[in-house]
Amino acid sequence: MTEELKGAILQRDKETYAIVPRTPVGVLSAKNLEDITNVVKKYNIPITKITSGHRLALVGIKKEDVNAVWKDLNIDVGRATELCLHYVQACPGTAVCTFGVQDSLGLGMELEKVFAEKALPAKFKIGVSGCQFCCGESFVRDIGLVGKKKGWTLIFGGNSGKKARIGDVIAEDISKEAVITTIDACLNFFVDNAKKKERSSRFMERIGADEFKKAVL
Repeated sequence: MTEELKGAILQRDKETYAIVPRTPVGVLSAKNLEDITNVVKKYNIPITKITSGHRLALVGIKKEDVNAVWKDLNIDVGRATELCLHYVQACPGTAVCTFGVQDSLGLGMELEKVFAEKALPAKFKIGVSGCQFCCGESFVRDIGLVGKKKGWTLIFGGNSGKKARIGDVIAEDISKEAVITTIDACLNFFVDNAKKKERSSRFMERIGADEFKKAVL
């Protein structure tokens, strides 16, 4: 990401840029959609891509248009390269899904609001699933949550990348309030003990799940 261009990621052609507007848990309002459509047309943006993190990437923007695009969008930057929480993805949960047993969308939005600006040792992703079908990919995210009738299962240290890892279950059947306080404890321990750019998956392999649980519970 360049310093002079807000939220701009230089592309492979070394001439154009991509931006990622912040769309918590992938939810967009009618106004967001209208503004995005108008910007894509106005600036001839060639690619609008739905990302794996339930976000939109606007790709192929000319350098001189980047700041104007952000101004017209009037949406916050979705972090894509910084050492922080990049996104929270969430399934529909009890909002609309027949199988949902917990409000994954509501919790996901709250988690993004609480933790979006927290500085971390490495990039970080959260997946929230409203039932055990796990459509939020919770076991392969840095933090995962799976909704059950008795409460939430909290998972830490998952990764779906080159060296994939199933995360460790840290707590089960906990309330929404306990989810937030426990995640805060997990992140604080991670901040205090992880190496720079060490993903949570590699951190858990180094520290061990038992030591991690002793520290955060």
